Amino acid sequence: MTVSIEDRLGLQDLIAAYSWALDTGDADALVECFTTDCEMREEVFEDPDIWHGHEGIRGLMAHYAGAPGFPGRQHHVTQVQYFPQGDGSVKMRGFAFVTECHDEPPYELRFAGWYDDHAVKGEDGKWRFRTRIVRLWDGKVLEKFPGHGDWKPRKRPDSLVIRK
Repeated sequence: MTVSIEDRLGLQDLIAAYSWALDTGDADALVECFTTDCEMREEVFEDPDIWHGHEGIRGLMAHYAGAPGFPGRQHHVTQVQYFPQGDGSVKMRGFAFVTECHDEPPYELRFAGWYDDHAVKGEDGKWRFRTRIVRLWDGKVLEKFPGHGDWKPRKRPDSLVIRK
């Protein structure tokens, strides 16, 4: 099975729409990137963050909109691989980098990891995330290297504490 060029472009548009919405604080556009029954997970810190449904996605945006270090960040996704599923959905994985643009250059690389995604095409022809998982570049993804493969939880910086 392969993913058509048209669907690949639609999936690339989805990834771009997510990044632009998140990095510009556009909650409505961010919600549009997800199915109503979605799950978004950030498996980065010692206590993973999990958001469900559109209200959860609005909560994710509200948190980051209020985090003092977040405005100025840019999410970059590269080298995406597409894995078509028998039901017409597509699983994807891609490298994730987050830069932080504050004050004068040089700017900082704030995050290096990967996205583990599952997208579905709606009746309107648009692709949306059913699940999106953000992971650091450690743990399972490095398990084929001797001495690697264990996830090392990171302490959450105060500027990213989730306020529920």
